[in-house]
Amino acid sequence: MVLLKKIRIISCWLTAITLFFPLLLSAQDDSSDSQLQEASLENVVKYALSHQPLVQQAMIDEEITERVIKGRLADWYPQINFVYNYQRNIILPQNIIGGNVVRFGVNNTSATQFNATQSIFNRDVLLASSTASKVKIQAGQNTSRTKIDVVVDVTKAFYDVLATTQQIKIGEEDMVRLQRSLKDAYSQYTAGVVDKTDYKRATILLSNTRANLKANQELLKYKQEYLKSLMGYPVQSDLDIRYDTLQMESEVALDTLQQLNYADHIDYKILFTQHELQKANLNYSKWAYFPSLNAFGSYILNFQNNNFSELYNTRYPNSFVGASLLFPIFQGGKRNARIQEQEWTLKRIDSQLVNLQRNLNTEYIRALASYKSNLAEYLALKENVELAKEVYDVVHLQYKSG
Repeated sequence: MVLLKKIRIISCWLTAITLFFPLLLSAQDDSSDSQLQEASLENVVKYALSHQPLVQQAMIDEEITERVIKGRLADWYPQINFVYNYQRNIILPQNIIGGNVVRFGVNNTSATQFNATQSIFNRDVLLASSTASKVKIQAGQNTSRTKIDVVVDVTKAFYDVLATTQQIKIGEEDMVRLQRSLKDAYSQYTAGVVDKTDYKRATILLSNTRANLKANQELLKYKQEYLKSLMGYPVQSDLDIRYDTLQMESEVALDTLQQLNYADHIDYKILFTQHELQKANLNYSKWAYFPSLNAFGSYILNFQNNNFSELYNTRYPNSFVGASLLFPIFQGGKRNARIQEQEWTLKRIDSQLVNLQRNLNTEYIRALASYKSNLAEYLALKENVELAKEVYDVVHLQYKSG
């Protein structure tokens, strides 16, 4: 009995472990997925592309567009419907034939219908089929632009946090140096070597540096939270920025001889797709002069009887097939006006494409000039670092020696 009881206890523990162990693993996976172990720029961007709500919304919009296209293209397939009706005639229709009043019909009638229609030529369905691929491309391009915007914003915010962090480090080093200078100036002042001007000046510099350091420390909190919001990162989790100075320095150089290709720019791609869709809209307006052709057919079961209980004992079937042709003859000039409207809209998009090319070229030149200017300034500052260190050492030694 004791052995049997132990076996039951062990069995219960094994069952509990089997049930809850996958839950623990999934909880650990969710926790690791929601936080970054190493917040480098590459990992931060990857995290943002996976968790940023705007990216997720763009991908959802892409899926919605896919379903809308399928719904529009479904009109090319046969449309089959079932219709059922029942009618109780309270007073039967009457007519006089040969001087006698004759009643027509029965008290109870019912019918079941199977109707089928097939579009042979319909401009709405033709537009959906001719633009389906372009609409998919447009949805994908909107998602790509959202991802590009997220990458740009996250990268800027990442380097903004990094720059503020470096400013804080510089401020802390300045605090140490100015505190030492203040101590030296005060000692020289109390010793009567110098007047109180140096002492007061060092005090002012220290106060200003302390205020700037405090401002940067508070600003860093906001910039970190802003970066997390752009990433879709949990608010309550810490984000420790990691960076490699040598790698960043090696990635500074860019190929400035590469020419601008408008077709590679996402805004140009989106506007060009709109141009192609507008062409389809123009064709759609021209198709208004063509007739619409549809085929149809029905199979009907009629039931008639004066007694409701015997209504469905006998059926009277009939069926038919046919085709309908709708040819618009005159609509008051609406079709011609619609065609001209679409033509002018197409010309407007052409003008937007030309204007976009000019703006992209201007922006490219401006960005390239800014990059070259900043790169030259960076290289000059890098060369001056060692000279600045030597100058500081000499001045500090002279200051110490009075």
